Amino acid sequence: MAGPVQEWEELEDTQKGKYLTFVVGEEVYGIEIRFVTEIIGIQPITKVPDSSTYIRGIINLRGKIVPVMDVRLKFKKESIPYNDRTCIVVVDIGTMQIGLIVDNVAEVLDLAEENIVPPPDTKSGFNNRFIMGIGKVGADIKLILDCQKMVTGEDLEVIETLV
Repeated sequence: MAGPVQEWEELEDTQKGKYLTFVVGEEVYGIEIRFVTEIIGIQPITKVPDSSTYIRGIINLRGKIVPVMDVRLKFKKESIPYNDRTCIVVVDIGTMQIGLIVDNVAEVLDLAEENIVPPPDTKSGFNNRFIMGIGKVGADIKLILDCQKMVTGEDLEVIETLV
């Protein structure tokens, strides 16, 4: 009979090497599936005064207040109107749930460790602050994000006041 620890290890093994990919602008990004709680369509967002432009506000997700961040704005891209393809990817970061607004979700991708290379050195002009690796999928590349680095300490302070 499997115990709780063994069940957790089996769950962790099934998620290893799996990434949820999504589109923001022209780029395809990926995050480790283990951070993803759910994917929902865009819904009404209550704006909160005095927060960063990319912290769009809060949503009520089945009675739980979840702050939402527009990844497009976080990455300093031009704002575009939300549409029926815009999604909120709800992720667990530490003890908090945060919604990441993305242009659209692409797929869940299996990516072996040997197909992920470290990002170029920052001296080359490549800003890899949020990038933990670059996934090679055939001729395509996917920028693998570090969920925990996407939300900075300053963001966490703001987010904690929202929930």
